[in-house]
Amino acid sequence: MTATQIEPSSLSYADKPPILISASSDAALARAVRTIEAADCRIGDTMSLAAARDRMDQQIAATAMWIELDHDAGAAMDDVLDYLDTRVEDGRFGAVVSTTSELIDPIAARLQNRAIELLVDANDAERAAALAIATSRVGMKQRVADIASDQSAARLRQLSDEVSRIAATLARLSAGPAAAAPVIEMSPKSDAPEVSAETVRSMIRARRLRARYFSEELFADPAWDMLLDLLQAEIAHLRVPVSSLCIAAAVPATTALRWLKTMVSNGLFIRRADPHDGRRVFVELSAETSIALRRYFAEVGNPAVI
Repeated sequence: MTATQIEPSSLSYADKPPILISASSDAALARAVRTIEAADCRIGDTMSLAAARDRMDQQIAATAMWIELDHDAGAAMDDVLDYLDTRVEDGRFGAVVSTTSELIDPIAARLQNRAIELLVDANDAERAAALAIATSRVGMKQRVADIASDQSAARLRQLSDEVSRIAATLARLSAGPAAAAPVIEMSPKSDAPEVSAETVRSMIRARRLRARYFSEELFADPAWDMLLDLLQAEIAHLRVPVSSLCIAAAVPATTALRWLKTMVSNGLFIRRADPHDGRRVFVELSAETSIALRRYFAEVGNPAVI
């Protein structure tokens, strides 16, 4: 397949991809505007959170919606995020929500659509990459001119492939050696070996100790770190909110959230709404994943090397 590259200078301002921006403050709006302008995109309109829902309905065509949140805006924030989560589903436009680590839980509770790019304390390169991914979802003719676009798309494909591999491996483990025989669904406690909390804690502790001697980037494995953290919580009968799981992943929160979305999509994790707090969700292992992890520990025993 051949492609013709369009020089940015040959495009008029009206030809550039239109982006709608909504923000929780003037400072947040200014930062979003800088990102969009740096990506050589056209700003279709800027608005408050309270006006964002109506503006999305009025816009006949838009490339993406960028929402910048620098503080908890309460009901107005919840309303626009709920609406965005449903509107992105029909593929009319892409979406980016940029926020701070303090808002991970209330925002994650509203957003379930994998097509929404969620950024947490992101730098300029990450913001540009997220915008490129969001705009590419609607098949726009002119792509954002940023090398991070191709790199990020490749990373996301790699992430998806890796999680699919993990899911397949765990499925085989959960089936056990007699996979050819009919499998009877059972709860993890009755269908898998017992694993002590100390065994899992020791593995997590050993993995964290490596950072004392080597760069954490050498051993980044968010999928495995999240699996271990959720197994530890399950054994201890504890619930894990999204923000805590992001910390356990030992990678930037934006990266952790992308892994989390993919793990949920592949059936490894389950999201559970907090019955006492509508602005928080918990994450837990699926029954199959729990069984697979417990069988893994039963086979490995007490490994000397993590």
